[in-house]
Amino acid sequence: MDVFNVSASALEAQRIRMNTIASNMANAQSTQTEAGGPYVKKDVIFQTKPVDGKDKEGLMGVRVSAVVDNGKLPIVIYDPGHPDADEDGYVSMPNINVIEEMVNMMMALRAYEANVKAFNMSKGMYQKALEIGRF
Repeated sequence: MDVFNVSASALEAQRIRMNTIASNMANAQSTQTEAGGPYVKKDVIFQTKPVDGKDKEGLMGVRVSAVVDNGKLPIVIYDPGHPDADEDGYVSMPNINVIEEMVNMMMALRAYEANVKAFNMSKGMYQKALEIGRF
């Protein structure tokens, strides 16, 4: 049954990744946050983890070890009419490329779908094994 735990851990990790990407996209134009300054892009860091907390024959799952700030400096644009412009007319914008985020979202979605398929295939194999035992 460990194969289900491996798929489930990957599904959870990809769900967190998709939520983080969605947050990045939603805040691509956010010039002010509670902390002050523009929104900072977040990245998800994955890490392997033993299935069920114990190392079984090298069987590993995945977990999100951290959601970290990207560290890229904001983009400064000249827009003196913007409400968040400084005295010189410059506005600090998040350094987020929406197209890059869409590509990351599609990759996360494909990984999620692949893990759903792996989960369902494993479930089908277990069901067939149970059917063999009935005869």
